[in-house]
Amino acid sequence: MNAETQHFVELHHPVRTVSDRIAHGITRALRLFADTLFAKRYGNRAIVLETVAAVPGMVGGALLHLRCLRWMRHDRGWIRTLLDEADNERMHLMTFMEIARPSAFERMMVLVAQALFFTFYLLLYLASSRTAHRLVGYFEEEAVVSYTRYLEEIDAGRIDNVPAPAIAIDYWQLPPDARLREVVIAVRQDEAGHRDVNHAIAAQHARTVPVTDAL
Repeated sequence: MNAETQHFVELHHPVRTVSDRIAHGITRALRLFADTLFAKRYGNRAIVLETVAAVPGMVGGALLHLRCLRWMRHDRGWIRTLLDEADNERMHLMTFMEIARPSAFERMMVLVAQALFFTFYLLLYLASSRTAHRLVGYFEEEAVVSYTRYLEEIDAGRIDNVPAPAIAIDYWQLPPDARLREVVIAVRQDEAGHRDVNHAIAAQHARTVPVTDAL
């Protein structure tokens, strides 16, 4: 890993406030669960995690839309950004469904994980949108690390560098002969963007929202 890539992967928002500590603690606990359950089965890990990752943008976009209507104020472009994020994460899921071919048990896990996380994230966002966005920022930091390790496994030959599925080639406008490695790089870049966006929204909330919504 060269210095530029290492910096890209290691970008981390420092844990400073109570809100940050809550979000970071939840992230570390879920990372431990994912590591225990999936180990280095990165394709299967991606299916479950991308199902969860597709929830926050939709929840945040919808609630921010309602908040802007209620207070009759501009959204600063965040609503569209969050909805685009949700759709992007959905495409990640559809892509890895083609690559990993989950078992019936893993498909059931997708349904359960989505239902549980949707309920949790909705309640968290209502309690503190700042903490909710910081949580996603930390989630995406971990996603960048996971996809970097996925690349390392591909480069080491421990995971087959299979042809990219057509859905990925169309979505990311990849070359017709693109392979899994190019897909993982594209997904990792997306996750880095989501990381930066959610940390930025959390920082904005810290400056502008009432204390009761900033935790």
